[in-house]
Amino acid sequence: MRNQPPENHYATMQAVVLHKFGGPEVLQLETMARPQPAHGQILIRVQAASVNPVDHKIRTGKYKMFRPELPAIIGRDIAGTICGLGPGAHGPFKVGDEVFGMLDYPRGAYCQYTIATARELALRPDKIPVKYAAALGVAGLTAWQGLFDHGELKRGERILIHGAAGGVGHLAVQFAKWRGAYVIATCGPRDVSWIKSLGADKVIDYKNQFFENETGNVDLVYDLIAGETLDRSWQVLKEKGGRIVSTLDHPGAKRQARLHHARWTHMVVTVKSGQLAQIARLMAINKVTVHAAKTFSLAQIQAAHRLVEDGHFRGKVLLKIQR
Repeated sequence: MRNQPPENHYATMQAVVLHKFGGPEVLQLETMARPQPAHGQILIRVQAASVNPVDHKIRTGKYKMFRPELPAIIGRDIAGTICGLGPGAHGPFKVGDEVFGMLDYPRGAYCQYTIATARELALRPDKIPVKYAAALGVAGLTAWQGLFDHGELKRGERILIHGAAGGVGHLAVQFAKWRGAYVIATCGPRDVSWIKSLGADKVIDYKNQFFENETGNVDLVYDLIAGETLDRSWQVLKEKGGRIVSTLDHPGAKRQARLHHARWTHMVVTVKSGQLAQIARLMAINKVTVHAAKTFSLAQIQAAHRLVEDGHFRGKVLLKIQR
């Protein structure tokens, strides 16, 4: 039974297909053959996914780290049910398990069925609704790895988080507070009260306040903005041993790090199933919450991309995928 393909395994599915690079209009909902798991692979019936800022960069063909071979299905975050295992797919999962995770780039999430491997998945606790589990992959791992793997954040340290109202940022605020840090966050004026409610000790309205006048010295800056915000951040680090971790590369950052006796890291998120499981445990015991800005269907994918590209939203943009 373990390696048995799902019933009617030659059936079709709905998927959003990218045939050419461009604006949101190039994303087309189509009917196509359902994928079949090869050796060591797992077939997932996708119930929910999310749209990340990197997705619209990939859609344009201008993302340096990954340019898909067309036609392609994009998207990395999934939550759903295991409905088939390929030969040799041994490990902790079985048909019927509810899972979530982050796919490697070559396989997409904007579809009713997709292929994953065990290293990309974690079990979804019953207490976590499926749509919120789909928000945890890219954003959750980026926040976790930025703070703890690269930033080495410790209890009692002071951290400044730029871009706290976004998908990564609002999770980073909660992770840092859980770790026992003193959390300072920057966001727009309409999000100040919300970010305070997530546990931030001090929230700075970047439109009306200069954060460098408000923070005092900090041990770690977690930067999700770059540009002049990053340029101004060096001055708030403690005199020696400060760290800046950014999800965005920045010319001159290494030189600035040397001048300020600090450490600079440009991070790129990687798939770590153990970290996914840890994040899920925190969410299951209400230490972490996910805010959904808006939920779209697959048929509304163009609107979802327009919202993400515009950037004026709080938390995560989700996809509800129905069969």
